[in-house]
Amino acid sequence: MNFEIIKSPNFLKKTRKTGNIKFIIIHYTGMQSIRASIKRLLNPKSKVSCHYLISRDGRLIKMVDDNKIAWHAGKSKWKTYKNLNFFSIGIELSNKGHQFGYQSYPKKQLESLSKLVFFLKRKYKIKYILGHSDVAPMRKKDPGEKFPWFKISEENKKKLNTLKKDRKLFLVLRKKEIRKRFFSNLFKIGYRYFNVLKEGKTDKAVIKAFQRRFRQNNVNGVIDAECLKISEKLANFNKI
Repeated sequence: MNFEIIKSPNFLKKTRKTGNIKFIIIHYTGMQSIRASIKRLLNPKSKVSCHYLISRDGRLIKMVDDNKIAWHAGKSKWKTYKNLNFFSIGIELSNKGHQFGYQSYPKKQLESLSKLVFFLKRKYKIKYILGHSDVAPMRKKDPGEKFPWFKISEENKKKLNTLKKDRKLFLVLRKKEIRKRFFSNLFKIGYRYFNVLKEGKTDKAVIKAFQRRFRQNNVNGVIDAECLKISEKLANFNKI
């Protein structure tokens, strides 16, 4: 693929084995403009970076080499993996984010992203394509509920098409049983930062992270029949 090269200084200098690249993590920049985003990603004091940055008109910028560890995911977990910077490629999408006026993702930006994801998946045999909020639900909301996951992955499209509403299971379960079953499903999918058996302060943030990905029309932090059924379906896939 062809990229514009703008090198960020913010990465670990040690080279990693490309076989350790297991994830693609998708972010939004959460800044007012692409210019402001680039300025921050180039600033050594910011201590943040990404491997690739995509503008709203589809401009594709490479900022850190794939075999270097960029600083994009921060404190994060997925399944048995911790600190996902070491195992992932970070892609930033120019978007003002929830703080400055969350935007839909334009067609040209998504087309560039789809091509890049396809290229990286084939090159490194990557299994997991996740959002920042999937791996850091307590801190992050990106890429958010407006991000069309089905457009960047045929696998995601097939899975999302199987998620049907079904309230029968929900009606026969008690509240504690519902919570345990839901979070057991999330643990199997790969989400972390909660206790399956015990309610906690992190519950709502994790539920919202799940909803931003799989029930985008209603991100309310509440486990309802639809969310439970979606989690059941995804847990049976055993990965997303």
